[in-house]
Amino acid sequence: MKKGILLVNLGSPDSPDPKDVKTYLDEFLMDPRVIDVPFWLRSFIVRGIILNTRPKASAAAYKKIWWEEGSPLIVISESLQRKIQEQVEVPVGLAMRYGSMTIKKGLQELVDKGVEDVLLIPLYPQFAMATTETILVLAEEIRQAHFPNIKITDLPAFYNNTDYIKLLSNSIAKHLKDKPYEHLLFSYHGVPERHIRKSDITKSHCKIDGSCCATASKAHQFCYRHQCFEVTRLVVENLGLKEGTYSTSFQSRLGFDPWLQPYTDRTIERLGNQGVKNMAVVTPAFVSDCLETLEEIAMEGEEIFHEVGGDNFTTVPCLNDDQEWVDLLAKWINTWQTTEKRPV
Repeated sequence: MKKGILLVNLGSPDSPDPKDVKTYLDEFLMDPRVIDVPFWLRSFIVRGIILNTRPKASAAAYKKIWWEEGSPLIVISESLQRKIQEQVEVPVGLAMRYGSMTIKKGLQELVDKGVEDVLLIPLYPQFAMATTETILVLAEEIRQAHFPNIKITDLPAFYNNTDYIKLLSNSIAKHLKDKPYEHLLFSYHGVPERHIRKSDITKSHCKIDGSCCATASKAHQFCYRHQCFEVTRLVVENLGLKEGTYSTSFQSRLGFDPWLQPYTDRTIERLGNQGVKNMAVVTPAFVSDCLETLEEIAMEGEEIFHEVGGDNFTTVPCLNDDQEWVDLLAKWINTWQTTEKRPV
């Protein structure tokens, strides 16, 4: 069976125009694994409230970060795809969970090249309902409906992979080498607490308290919260950071239900009020810079920090299309190609 690769990232509006942003937000927020409530309620919340108020504000945010070549996330992902293709012999495709670069189109392009065996790589280090799971579920639905003769294998979450942790740690150290900072904040994408409980395969372990993420359990295989804290722990260990010089937080909450805490904006504010003058922020839930890293953290986060008396605010870029990240993905792909085993 001819093999091929499909990289899948989050997605982006086609432009920062409010109409395109509204179309994108409708697809994104109507995903039942993003806002996981009954359809009638989700439709009321999204189409009755959010899409009547949020597109203009979101469009303004996208305009702040939009590159001449297009959406940063798309441009970076396309560069990553090209660089990987130079290092592997099998076809490498690219798709987005939301937007016009659909998973169906990505699979079709591979099938048109004769591919029958696909390694699907969700570009997320941690597993979550609203990221990895929604990609895998949709890909399987599309396979059954349109490509029943192909086989799909997925790359598991690689949050604790030794090579990945070493690469992430080296990237942080390199970008902060000459930067003044006294506190490193690990900021992860936020999800509702109920997502953690829904993903608990034991149905009893995840209590979202001070101990469950540090207590061994099969639930950790699909626990986004545990996997985020584990990335922080492993990177801290690799970098030899001292207690009190780092912390973990979660960003981008929506609505009134409880989301993972502590919140990033409040953590930045608190640290500034406590006298931290030099702060660095890394965003390990993403491998590609996007709206959340470039606008929410690098712009809004810095503004909050300066408002409470902070001086220097440094954001560590995502791995993006860094050559060492390309090399690692190519290594995983070549392992799968030659052994047919999931490489992580």
